[in-house]
Amino acid sequence: MAETCEIDRCVLEGVDHYRVVEPMFEGIRVVLDYREEPYSPAYIQGISGAAFRLAGICPCAPTCGCAMEPRDLISLLGYEFQYLPLSGEGRDPQQEIHNVIDRVRDSIRAGHPALVWHAFTNAEWDVVCGYDDVTGLFYGRGSYTGWEAYASAAQTRPATSGVIAPELGAILIGERDAAYEPREAEIAALREAVRHAHDRRNVDRCGGSDWVMLYGLACYDRWVREFAADPPKLPTMGDRYCFNVFRSTHRAGAAFLREIAPRYPEGQVALLHAATHLSGEADALDEAADVLFPGCQFPKEASHATSAQAAALLSNARERYARAVAEIEIALRGMGA
Repeated sequence: MAETCEIDRCVLEGVDHYRVVEPMFEGIRVVLDYREEPYSPAYIQGISGAAFRLAGICPCAPTCGCAMEPRDLISLLGYEFQYLPLSGEGRDPQQEIHNVIDRVRDSIRAGHPALVWHAFTNAEWDVVCGYDDVTGLFYGRGSYTGWEAYASAAQTRPATSGVIAPELGAILIGERDAAYEPREAEIAALREAVRHAHDRRNVDRCGGSDWVMLYGLACYDRWVREFAADPPKLPTMGDRYCFNVFRSTHRAGAAFLREIAPRYPEGQVALLHAATHLSGEADALDEAADVLFPGCQFPKEASHATSAQAAALLSNARERYARAVAEIEIALRGMGA
């Protein structure tokens, strides 16, 4: 891959943009793609579990309701890594950031993009693939930073996420040091998709004084109820962010199931049916997002008609999700898994 390096500046050219709007794992795919590894965006979403996840609904749900952490996925794929935290165990982010910047620079000069938390987006894992010490900028990719030119932001920005989330730092992906077992990872992801969909955690605490996070179908049920309520609900930042992430990840989930289905003849038909339902779910989420946020803008006031339409679309999405999970269960039984 091409790079442009000078004394105070180095930028790796041709780093792919994010192809799934997802904050935790797509960056890993982008880094590995630069090394010409063969993983599709859908495949990474699938084996990480993000393709089947639904939690919240709140702005932090896509990052704190995951099946695994990015470091777990990197290990699962067989790569060594170095984690460079900015906070925790007495660390001062404002001091640690200088070491992290140095290590990220070294990685880029070695031809390896780095995963950096909060580099360009808000509290997401981004990909840094360039730096300029004269301007003090990092360059790279994020889930919503565009497809063409690289995003840019101050090199010290990762130390400022503490207002909304911990300062997680950076992850440098090293060489492959273990074999990846695709069948084991794929079946584990399918099993976790089923478990997550039926997760009843915190359901018994709903209606209390404290808000609680819900998961899978229980999360969908509350989401539908909120928009079906009277007075109507004014959609929030959490709603919009979750719509943007989950409709993208679940559409990738459909592609993941189509990708792996031929490898499992005993479950192929059910996996393909599940893919069809996940695509239908993503379509319904697309429609609901368009209804609630026309032109991607927040409405100024709640509307009975808009909320009712959104509730109906969310109910449809919920049913398609449930049917997808039921088909995955059928596939797993057929596969003896």
